[in-house]
Amino acid sequence: HDVVLCSCECSEMLLKIFLAVILLNSSTTAFSSIKPAASHKMISNVVIAIAMEAEASPFVNHLNLQPDTTFFPSQTPFHAFTGKHGNCNLTVVTNGKDAVHDTGVDNVGTVPAAVATFLTLQKMSVEDNAAHLLINAGTCGGFKRKGAEIGDVFLTTAVANHDRRIPIPGFETFGVGRIASTSVENLASHLDAKLGVCTTGNSLDFHEVDSQHMIDNDASVKDMEAAAIAWASETWNVPHFGVKVVTDIVDGDKPTQEEFFENLGTAAKSLQEALPKVIDFVCDKKHDEL
Repeated sequence: HDVVLCSCECSEMLLKIFLAVILLNSSTTAFSSIKPAASHKMISNVVIAIAMEAEASPFVNHLNLQPDTTFFPSQTPFHAFTGKHGNCNLTVVTNGKDAVHDTGVDNVGTVPAAVATFLTLQKMSVEDNAAHLLINAGTCGGFKRKGAEIGDVFLTTAVANHDRRIPIPGFETFGVGRIASTSVENLASHLDAKLGVCTTGNSLDFHEVDSQHMIDNDASVKDMEAAAIAWASETWNVPHFGVKVVTDIVDGDKPTQEEFFENLGTAAKSLQEALPKVIDFVCDKKHDEL
């Protein structure tokens, strides 16, 4: 009986050890799966998210990227353009034009940007072609108090929202939604670009409450998509940062909309010149070399 009892106890102990090992392995796998695997790879597969066609077209044409009409579900307004630049595979995605409200204008703002980015990274992940890096490129307003001038190129250090005001404990942090960008100090030095926080809101203009939140966010530049694109990138563990060209001075004297349209063409050209240099620099590097 003692032998049988010992045998049973040993078997039970071995079973417990076996189960503990399985649980340890599964928890380790689960933990490792939430780390951004893309950040450990050499960068060779890059997504560039650009809201407006006028911002994207010069770059797409310059690199002779080709439209991929099968990339997005047919119900969406989004567009994708693919090709190579050096050793990098590039996918440029734009938000397309508004059909829901039948205006035909660009789908600017956080909702189209988040959905387009999420679907892009989902498709690439499912097809075993996961993005190594996402760059949010586009125009922005700049703050004179932070040294911004028309035509300046800014690389983001972080993004945050200035118009998601939810004064409930816990929700306040969610509302601001601050997300750090992947570090690109070496790239900034290479481009002679400026670094700063990009604050995001769904209005082109702003009021005094927004203004205070933008100050609280320590914003150097302001746009309508960056925080949403960063959020979607985080859900797929894809490292990300923004390349923003200043079209208007937020804390200046001119009305934002006038200054924006006055400088949009020039800013788009600056973006066309800057982006290939960005791609040349990031390609075949690891993220900690950026």
